[in-house]
Amino acid sequence: MSPLAPPPELLAARVRDPYPCFAWLRRHAPAHADRRPGRPTVWQISRYEDVRALLTDARLSKDPGRVPGYVPGPTGLNRHLVHADPPDHTRLRTLVNTAFVPRRIAQLEPFIGEIAHRLLDRVEQRPHVDVIADFAAPLTFRMICAILGVPPELDTAATRDTLMATISPAADVDTDRGERDLHALLDTLIVTKRTGGEHNGTDLLGALVRASDDSGAMSEEELRSTAYLLLLVGHDTTMNLIGNGTLALLRNPAQAALLTAPQPAPGLVATAVEELLRFDSPVRDATFRCAAQPLSVQGQSIAEGDIVSLLIGSANRDGARFPEADRLDLTRTPNDHLAFGYGPHFCIGAALARLEGAVALPLLLRRLGPVQLAKPADELPWRPARVMRGLAALPVVRT
Repeated sequence: MSPLAPPPELLAARVRDPYPCFAWLRRHAPAHADRRPGRPTVWQISRYEDVRALLTDARLSKDPGRVPGYVPGPTGLNRHLVHADPPDHTRLRTLVNTAFVPRRIAQLEPFIGEIAHRLLDRVEQRPHVDVIADFAAPLTFRMICAILGVPPELDTAATRDTLMATISPAADVDTDRGERDLHALLDTLIVTKRTGGEHNGTDLLGALVRASDDSGAMSEEELRSTAYLLLLVGHDTTMNLIGNGTLALLRNPAQAALLTAPQPAPGLVATAVEELLRFDSPVRDATFRCAAQPLSVQGQSIAEGDIVSLLIGSANRDGARFPEADRLDLTRTPNDHLAFGYGPHFCIGAALARLEGAVALPLLLRRLGPVQLAKPADELPWRPARVMRGLAALPVVRT
């Protein structure tokens, strides 16, 4: 690492609680170079204004092939819009964009409520509930499966586990087998669309398959990679919003009471979702970027080919942008957080995540009733994913 580096104890706690480390970086090294033998240099950018500006900076590329010594990841599923620059990014985003426009997403609100109520019916009499496994994970996966047109027989916990193992595999998992399972799953989905059936042609994945087959708008590799991307981020980001948000509310009961009031203040649910997105962002670090040409940030020279990590979680706790940034305030306005990114790579599923959060979080709190954490907050398990920030489990007990 560079001579000025965060204290080891802050780095060690970064998965569980990254915010003290982020605060140190913003204060002491807002453009921090992580240099390790045999690895590319990674620049960690932590202040809000820098992160926001760089999210739209054309000098940064999404193509990992620009990094010297780059070796593709084990899944071989990187030919999607998150790892593409224009014009490929524009082409791929246009193909999927129509399924996620706010008007179409708004029509899903009754369905989200129906699924949420059904999941909570199952745990209504239980003294112990895992908010992730019992609610957030199945709800968000069901919704993205509905949008993509995943057949019901593949909307299972086993499918979710296969998908999530690509970003946070367990220590005892056979990664080669996991890769084969994932490819088999995606191929099954695509074949289902090509061979007909009640789901064919009435959903996003069916439309993408037709675009691939009829006009060559997507290659087979792009089609498989895009299906993977949409399943993953459509599920993981919103699951993290519900999990992280519930934890924040349980640790701030006065704020939670605002949401569970018989008649919440007008507009409160919307501002609450934005604040929960800011306060403990479901995406901790922006997705991959590297320098396509030399640039300077905070007086530091970033070389072509260096990786540039934009710390969204840090930017959203920057006191220079957000007064009392470490305080949860569900009424906070304005709230120009960067939880969904900014610019051309702004999260395509933002409207869906916002709607699911707005429906799920107040309903969850009301239906569960008085609950408390089943273990101390600092003992809760967090998934060690590189980009996302999400709980592996959130056990609560009724009081």
